[in-house]
Amino acid sequence: MYMNRLKSPILIIAYKEICDSSRNRWLTFMGSIFLLLSLSVSFAGSAVTGSLYLPELNSLMSSLATISVFIIPLAAILLCYDSFVGEEEAGTLLLLLSYPLTRSQIIFGKLLGHITVMLVATGFAFGLTAALLLLVGEQYHSGELVAAFAQFVLSSNLLALTFILLSYIVSLKCTEKAKAIGCLLLLWFLFVLIYDLLLLTLLVSDFAFVNQFLINILIAMSPTDLYRAINLVAIEGEGASGSLAMIATTDWGLPGMYGLFMLWIGSLTLISHRIFKRKPL
Repeated sequence: MYMNRLKSPILIIAYKEICDSSRNRWLTFMGSIFLLLSLSVSFAGSAVTGSLYLPELNSLMSSLATISVFIIPLAAILLCYDSFVGEEEAGTLLLLLSYPLTRSQIIFGKLLGHITVMLVATGFAFGLTAALLLLVGEQYHSGELVAAFAQFVLSSNLLALTFILLSYIVSLKCTEKAKAIGCLLLLWFLFVLIYDLLLLTLLVSDFAFVNQFLINILIAMSPTDLYRAINLVAIEGEGASGSLAMIATTDWGLPGMYGLFMLWIGSLTLISHRIFKRKPL
């Protein structure tokens, strides 16, 4: 009955993706993972020092961002790796295209559904953590805490959206689900670990060819490094320390880095849409 009330094909497809994620327990599982992650960092992160205490807000958000840059892209990949190749193998994609739907409506419906799932999972986990910190953390200013977590959820979902679109591109190009998940895990490994390690090596080196312009370009070429830089600058402001934050603050600032994230998202959306339109079925 609820499906009949949805007039837009995009909303119908989005609703179907949300229901699928709820039915296969993905939403519950990933929401629980994010919640466990945020609660552990917030309330038990100080255990490594031999005592338990609530960390300073800057330290807390920095720790959450450091861990989330590994988990959020992986969650987006696991959610979307079979978005097209899986339906093509099952024959449901061909059936879907037999309805009066355009390929644009299909891809934007899936995108809306998947980012809604990620937003619900991250918003619930990090929002509940922020609420608990407000209840028990007397040292936190409520306005600063809410603003910090809101910015963190926003940047985290922009990172998730980037990897959702990368998953669409790989899913559209691959012919088997196993190949799709393998390619995406390789991309995750390259972006999250290898590329970041190479960039940090350049930052601490004194090579003659390394200059500020080159480093800025290299940061812009990686959504994970943009995510790190955004959260460092948002946490510590214009006085942010750390190589990524200092370089990003000097040239772009927070609005500029969000603009670069939107450029990533817009470009990947156009590429995935173009591939889907040309894909023979």
